[in-house]
Amino acid sequence: MSIPTSLYHTKKILEEKAKDEEKRIEQRKAEAKVVEPVNTLQLTQTMLDEVMPKVLDHFRVEGKVLEHAILNQPIKMEGHEICLEVMGHVQEEIAQKMKPELLTLIRDLTGAGKLAIKLVVKEELESATNKLYTSSDKLRFLKEKHAALAEFQKRFGLETDY
Repeated sequence: MSIPTSLYHTKKILEEKAKDEEKRIEQRKAEAKVVEPVNTLQLTQTMLDEVMPKVLDHFRVEGKVLEHAILNQPIKMEGHEICLEVMGHVQEEIAQKMKPELLTLIRDLTGAGKLAIKLVVKEELESATNKLYTSSDKLRFLKEKHAALAEFQKRFGLETDY
């Protein structure tokens, strides 16, 4: 990118950026639009289970590792919706981007008509136990778990702090 030499040149660069952004937005809208086929065949869990290895193989061959990881989790059918479980916002964004491709792929493989994908965002649960940061905490935890360690500590005069 060059440094603008005049106000006119600056305006021209800004207009070009705006046009590029509009093109990107139009492409995203086109990708997001999915044409509903007229087929009346309803997708079932067994049909989905049969085609998922092919879908996973497609994403693996394409080199889409993150999408493959999302699809590698158990997938359930609820009515005409495929429920994908994602962990956090990063996987949610990736799943949103792959929805049109996934819908098209499943429709082509199964011939199912009315179909949708629902994302279920699950946050990672923090462990209920306390985090063991210091050496004293770790030793206390291990002594609770293994009673013989307390005897070793007494017999050999073991300490966590120097």
